[in-house]
Amino acid sequence: MTTISADEATLPVQHTDRFFIGGEWVKPSSDSTITVIDSHTETAYLTVAEAQAPDMDRAITAAKEAFDHGPWPRLTHAERATYLRALGDEVVRRSGDIQQMWPRESGVLATVAGFAAGGAKHTFDYYADLADTFQWERTAKPGRGGFGLVVKEPVGVVGAIIPWNAPMGLISMKLAPALIAGCTIILKSSPEAPGEGYLIAEAAEAVGLPAGVLNVITADREVSELLVRDPRVDKITFTGSTAAGRRIASICGERIARVTLELGGKSAAVILDDADIESAALALAQAECLLSGQVCASLTRIVVSRPRHDEMLEALASAFSKVKVGDPFDPASQMGPLAAERQRDRVEGYIAKGIEIGATLATGGGRPKDLDRGWYIEPTVFGNVDNKSVIAQEEIFGPVLSVIAADDEADAVRIANETIFGLHGAVFTPDVERAREVAGQMRTGAIGHNGFKSDFDMGHGGFKQSGIGREGGIDGLLPFLESKAMLLDEPTARYRSVEL
Repeated sequence: MTTISADEATLPVQHTDRFFIGGEWVKPSSDSTITVIDSHTETAYLTVAEAQAPDMDRAITAAKEAFDHGPWPRLTHAERATYLRALGDEVVRRSGDIQQMWPRESGVLATVAGFAAGGAKHTFDYYADLADTFQWERTAKPGRGGFGLVVKEPVGVVGAIIPWNAPMGLISMKLAPALIAGCTIILKSSPEAPGEGYLIAEAAEAVGLPAGVLNVITADREVSELLVRDPRVDKITFTGSTAAGRRIASICGERIARVTLELGGKSAAVILDDADIESAALALAQAECLLSGQVCASLTRIVVSRPRHDEMLEALASAFSKVKVGDPFDPASQMGPLAAERQRDRVEGYIAKGIEIGATLATGGGRPKDLDRGWYIEPTVFGNVDNKSVIAQEEIFGPVLSVIAADDEADAVRIANETIFGLHGAVFTPDVERAREVAGQMRTGAIGHNGFKSDFDMGHGGFKQSGIGREGGIDGLLPFLESKAMLLDEPTARYRSVEL
């Protein structure tokens, strides 16, 4: 794996003063820009053009033209799959560039960022494989006779809005199913992490993706809302906060636009009485270090029986206090900084609320004393947390854990479900039958056994206010398709020898 120094800040993408629209790098309509501050050095790293209303209109127009009149929706699925595989290969070729940008934008460890390209390639290849295996159409026998076909067609023009915490993984998770389906896309990058959007645009250019199939711009909220409102955009796919998701859903509801939302979480890890406390604490602490806790599916509510509360709190505090926080490019670091100053302010605000309400601060709670620059925060654990309190109910998006005491197993399940969210969860027990039983009672989109576990090939998404729909797997393809029933007088040539 490539070794990179934090002080060797190179910019591996080009045309940052332009947008990728209609297959070309076009000049913006204004001189507005967005500057990304390096999360470790607190110095300017990347400046990109900021889209205004005319730029958004131009991108939507290009995507609409490409869908209505371009070759992309009219290619076979196998032909589109060839482009997906090429995109995956090109992203892998640029792996070192992702490893250079992502830690500076979001604070992720460079060792983790080094795997981003491989994950994206897996996603592109997964959906490319569906060209041959997915049932794009099936025969049916209409009740009134004749011949029927149920055909899966592309939903149309897609607006894809991604957050800053894991840009390349989420770009591929939205682009790959949309592309194999035959959709055209406007990718709206996050102002905090626009670099990967430029990289995927360069990859699209390198593999010869037809003009207008992928259009990439960076915009803030006001201009981004124009993408959601535009009637030429058939579907919005969004990953981000539940607050923003509510706004997007309401706008899409006004015009009956299709929408997929992967939103926030406040996920519970239920520690059953037969679980090993030390191993559970180590697993939870290690998982929470991923992206400095800036993960929507983080297991941040640790629900344990009342007699074992103090033991759990002590074990978590011990594990968390040993985490080496520091330079994301230092191989010895186990957790990097938060993405931005405002993000650290947010996390510190929640820590202050936890102290104010009388929760037990077992470790952390401040900034690392040996780091005088960067948006760093100490891994923090609270105990004796009331599940109704703000630190137990609101998504903090930082390395802050709350240990909550339960009366018994049934009470633990009740506590786990007592939230507006339902994105992720875990059950700790050596008994797989008990794990399956408790997991079945938890209202959440995914459950891990004895750890934070996720598999996007199985589909990722949430119950309740954690979202609508799924990303990844077959379930992640379906939202990019419309189902059309064709009632014909007789079979087409392809099906004349098929018995219905």
